[in-house]
Amino acid sequence: MPDLREMRELSREESLRLLGSVAFGRVVFTDRALPAIRPVNHLVDGDRVIIRSHTGAALLAAAERGVVVAYEADMIDPEQRVGWTVVVTGVARPVRDPARIADYQHRLQPWVDRPMDQVIAISADLVTGFALEPAPAAPQPS
Repeated sequence: MPDLREMRELSREESLRLLGSVAFGRVVFTDRALPAIRPVNHLVDGDRVIIRSHTGAALLAAAERGVVVAYEADMIDPEQRVGWTVVVTGVARPVRDPARIADYQHRLQPWVDRPMDQVIAISADLVTGFALEPAPAAPQPS
C-alpha cells in the first residue's frame, strides 16, 4: 500500500506566511473573456500580494479595471509528496503612490529582461491554503 498523504487546511496567517516565503507564483485573470495565467515573482506586504508588470500587459489592463484575480503559489516535493499550496483571491489594482512604487520596485526585482515599470497590488480578500502531509500511521493488527 503506498504511503498516503492527508490534506490539512492552513490558517489565513500561516498561508500568507508561506506565500511570503517563496518568490514565485501564478496570477490568474481574465483576458478577452478567457482565463489567462502568468508566472510572476512576488512579495507579500501585509494583506497584499505585490507583483510587477509592464506597460501594455493584459494583466495591467485588467488591474486598471479593478478585476478580481487569483494568485497561487506552492512548494511541493514530488518525490516525498509533501508540501503546501496557497491561493489568494482579491482585487488587482495598480499602485499609484510614488513612494510605494519606489519601495516595491527596489524590493521586488523582475526576473524577465524587459522594463517592468508597473506595480500591481492584489488584495488578500480570500486566502485558502492546504498542506500535504504524511497521513498518520494506521494501527497494525495484533
